[in-house]
Amino acid sequence: MQRRHFLATTLAACSVPLVHAQSPLPPGPIRIVVGFPPGGGTDVMARVMAQKLSVIWGTPVTVENKTGAGGVIAAEYVAKQPGDGTTLLMTNISNHAIAPALYPSLPYVVERDFTPIVLVGITPNLLICNTSQPARTLKDVVALCRSRPGAITFGSSGAGASQHLATELFKLRANVDALHVPYRGSAPMLTDLIGGQINYSFETMTSATPHVASGKLLAIAQTRPQRSKAQPNVPTVAELGYPGFDASTWYGLAGPARMPPAMVQRMNEDFNKVLSMPDVAEKLASYGAEDGGGSAAKFVDFIAVEKEKWAKVVKDAKVTV
Repeated sequence: MQRRHFLATTLAACSVPLVHAQSPLPPGPIRIVVGFPPGGGTDVMARVMAQKLSVIWGTPVTVENKTGAGGVIAAEYVAKQPGDGTTLLMTNISNHAIAPALYPSLPYVVERDFTPIVLVGITPNLLICNTSQPARTLKDVVALCRSRPGAITFGSSGAGASQHLATELFKLRANVDALHVPYRGSAPMLTDLIGGQINYSFETMTSATPHVASGKLLAIAQTRPQRSKAQPNVPTVAELGYPGFDASTWYGLAGPARMPPAMVQRMNEDFNKVLSMPDVAEKLASYGAEDGGGSAAKFVDFIAVEKEKWAKVVKDAKVTV
């Protein structure tokens, strides 16, 4: 009797570390790598997620910024990390959908080198300017660009970023010429836009919203087919004479290739829990981030559609970097 009790107790004790060892989550701290400086849309989204995940997982989840090349440097870095879940990428339209068409020798292949986990949200870009600009409607901006071909400046967070390609799509659809000015992130670009060093930007709503709310910048138009709930009074480019115009920015979480399926499933479930938290949902909605969540498979399909769409824009606009 005593021997059976001893064996049962021993097996029960051994089962505790066994369950821990089989946990689908990484055993240690986790990094979310962002390809843009602090203060930009991708960085803001990453920090919202990291704060909540640290609590849910009971381990530090930190944000690490590796800037440059429209997010490509960060993506390349994450692609080379082990698929153990300790290093994730807050990816976005720039490095996962635009870069494959823009860079002839991209150091990674999206489908081969990454594990998509969840789509965090889709936001419009806002066509913005400082309050001293004389052309403050879309019609007037088009007229200004036509009157001064190649002289009106549009800033972006970097060559190949969503703001850059939104500008190129606008130039195609409006049949105008304008000068793209790339920066190393949204924060320095916005500083120059507010200061009048550049004229306009199709900035992400996430980054632009605080400056529009403070009155430092003016929102002229937004770039999803329907108006965002966060900016219901700002008309869309589509409704202002360019039907079908859609230059959205999106954010998602991905890891390196070869992540265990059970880990991907668990992370996807927890990411969806975070996205459904009222305070997180409210914060993302305030930045115009909508339509996030869903399965990892949904995110895979979404990336494929976006890649095809922006490859056509790169080709038609003859974009080079």
